[in-house]
Amino acid sequence: MSKIKSLVLGSAAAIVAIGGAQAADLPVKAKAVEYVKVCSLYGAGFYYIPGTDTCIRIGGYVRAEVTFNGAPSDATYISGNGGLGLRTAGEYQSRARIMMKVDTRTATEYGVVRTFGAFGPQFTTGADNTNTDPQAGGGMRVEAAFIQFAGFTFGRSASAYALPWNGAPGNINSTLMGGPNYDAGVNNIQYTWQFGNGVSASVGIDQQEHANRIGVLNGLPLSVNGNYGDAYAAPTAPDVVGNLRLDQAWGLIQFSAAAHEVTGNYYTAIPWQGHPSDKWGFAVTGALQLKNLPTGPGDDIKISGTYTEGALRYVLGQSGATPTNFQVLNGGTFAGVTIADGVYGLGTGLELTKAYGFNGAFNHNWNRYWSSSVFGSYSHVDYNGAVTTAFGYNPDFNISQLGVSTTWKPVKNLAFIVEGSWVHIDQSRAGLTGSATLNNIAARPTFFGDTDSYSGIFRAQRNF
Repeated sequence: MSKIKSLVLGSAAAIVAIGGAQAADLPVKAKAVEYVKVCSLYGAGFYYIPGTDTCIRIGGYVRAEVTFNGAPSDATYISGNGGLGLRTAGEYQSRARIMMKVDTRTATEYGVVRTFGAFGPQFTTGADNTNTDPQAGGGMRVEAAFIQFAGFTFGRSASAYALPWNGAPGNINSTLMGGPNYDAGVNNIQYTWQFGNGVSASVGIDQQEHANRIGVLNGLPLSVNGNYGDAYAAPTAPDVVGNLRLDQAWGLIQFSAAAHEVTGNYYTAIPWQGHPSDKWGFAVTGALQLKNLPTGPGDDIKISGTYTEGALRYVLGQSGATPTNFQVLNGGTFAGVTIADGVYGLGTGLELTKAYGFNGAFNHNWNRYWSSSVFGSYSHVDYNGAVTTAFGYNPDFNISQLGVSTTWKPVKNLAFIVEGSWVHIDQSRAGLTGSATLNNIAARPTFFGDTDSYSGIFRAQRNF
């Protein structure tokens, strides 16, 4: 009995000693856990970066889509191999993209300092039959990367010329013309004034890049199909842009203006034979949005009109670079039209091209799950009489677009969209092409005339 008692007491003493040793290893006071705190200063989704007074929001979207008879985002085939109906162009194209958006804001004695980035990888396939690399359609898209401080914006963002809906009054079509489009951004510096009562103004300078430079023609046409050499010289000045805007509960009004320098290259391959003097073109846009329509809550109408001399990109705005020609071959009818900011010949000055356009949309909500939009545009390009004489035919043309889009949102931030588009090219030129060639491919006998093209898209998108 005494042996058992001794064993029990000894075991208890050992347990107490071990527990005491472990307790001695514990810190006297546990470190405080630093939780992520919600930042309510700038809206939903912002949090304080731990250990700082900077708020951050991370969001974006994931998108999957397929376009029929067009490039991605319902860009109807009206140029290149697709417009000519060649079998080297895919009858459909698909794209998958993830876009990340990072927004940070810090309150300072000078006001809020903001940084914003919108970027992400995407993969496009079905463009043609020449790629053998399974990753050839991959790439990175950067839509925005800018700093805002004391009213200034530095970096890549929508131009100060851009409209609030940025080329999409009710469409997902990335080639709606009749006005400007900056959804892919442009490198710029701009300043914005807020005057109160919804009145604001912005002024800025935009880098001249391919997105806002269309071709310049040097001399007579190289072929009858509207395919010309681009004789733009390197830019020597940025575009100077600005807007005046009124935002109210009923909608908004905006007026935008831009000055665009047109630079012609050398007359010939021998530089010392000279070049035409540079000329400044311009563009102006007026836009109107009407809300609170009697057709239903959330419905609105967006319309805009643009006029330009020497800056066609502001009228024929597209998400990507505007081509230097449109080419469509439908059956026995061919439309081949030229797009150029200016034209010059040997020893002559630049003749700037005029253009005007309109676009808009009516957007209607059927209920909380379904909505539809009807959108369209009309654009006219006008070359002067000297150019018409040099070409030997009238190169003026009109281009019209009409489309319908329907969206289903079964749950919050998830959308399924179906859209169809029609494009009509109305050209002044008519007659047999004879032995014309199209993209270096011998053409069958065909006639110049008006053409119609169609495309459609299905898109699924999840915002987060």
